[in-house]
Amino acid sequence: MKYRLALAFLFFSLTTFAQDSLFARHIVDTLTSPYFWGRGYTNDGMHKAAGFISGQFKGYGLQPLDGKNFIQPFSFNANTFPGAMEVSVNGIALTPGKDFIIGPESRGLKASGKLLKSDSIHFVDPKNRVIITLQNKLTWSAEQGIADYTLIDMLKSVIHGPPSSFDINVENKLITGFQTGNICGMVRGVTKPDSFVVMTAHYDHLGGMGAKTYFPGANDNASGISQLLSLARYYAQHPQPYSMVFICFSGEEAGLLGSKFFSENPLIPLANIRFLVNMDILGTGEEGITVVNATTFPKEFAMLKQINDNAHYLVKVASRGKATNSDHYWFTEKGVPSFFIYTMGGIKAYHDVYDVSKTLPLNEYNHLFRLLVDFNSALMNSKPVYANKN
Repeated sequence: MKYRLALAFLFFSLTTFAQDSLFARHIVDTLTSPYFWGRGYTNDGMHKAAGFISGQFKGYGLQPLDGKNFIQPFSFNANTFPGAMEVSVNGIALTPGKDFIIGPESRGLKASGKLLKSDSIHFVDPKNRVIITLQNKLTWSAEQGIADYTLIDMLKSVIHGPPSSFDINVENKLITGFQTGNICGMVRGVTKPDSFVVMTAHYDHLGGMGAKTYFPGANDNASGISQLLSLARYYAQHPQPYSMVFICFSGEEAGLLGSKFFSENPLIPLANIRFLVNMDILGTGEEGITVVNATTFPKEFAMLKQINDNAHYLVKVASRGKATNSDHYWFTEKGVPSFFIYTMGGIKAYHDVYDVSKTLPLNEYNHLFRLLVDFNSALMNSKPVYANKN
């Protein structure tokens, strides 16, 4: 009988792991699909993603954090590239995203010209105010304003010899007051509802560069959203002593704008947050995780590390000090104890067209989920949920 019970438990555990992995893959596949167009500023990508995530929150049974609506609206300016994206250098037509990217601050331009060498990687046309730089890797970003020049980053390997001439036809559009919002939900606590454990991740990415190229953002940060949704779904079925809060930020790629807005316009008292865990770039993990603010909050880091050491979830839980590199930052500045966790190892795709779902392993997704659930239990002085079941 004991043997059969052990087999039954093993089967249940494996089945649960498989279901969790399938759920995570479904979320990442969905958010990186062309329909969401990189969760950015063109083709309504960011708004579609907000609607999808809000629907997930509602389906799990979460409550809006303000009691009325899952969306906390705000706005900012965004320089976008909705149309033409054609660049040729030395008569060679370049492929957007793969051979070149446009500087996100660039103005639109339709022009041809000759290039002068400025240094080994910079080539300029002063008349048309065009700058071409040679890069080993293409990494795009987002900007809120427009510069008085047009910048093209291109791979060094695309052409033989230095760039000497160009043809450009690029369309840009500055959106003043781009309307977006944070997505905020909660599972109310059963004994201490006015104390909060907060899980956050940003759902926006870079969107599209021209009418035919978009940046899927699988690791950054469909992976973090998938983990947050897994946790939201779990806690909706397993209410905790404290209220569990889930916030998906917008505007991260444009400068941590959503988290800044929330920290300045909080929907819950910041002083009542026991701890906040921000999740960004969680799609790998074969080399473990890194915890930003580990040295700032050593007691909680020791707690997290001890849980992992006891349960053997991840190969490493690495310590890192304070950093401004994700949405935890503004909360730390407001005195909220916070970690930013990201996975290490595996794929190197980042802010490029190669950050796609099919190459994202999600190999430590389940172990990280268990570690976070057990860590949250420890924060609330509860027994671990999973550690004793390994």
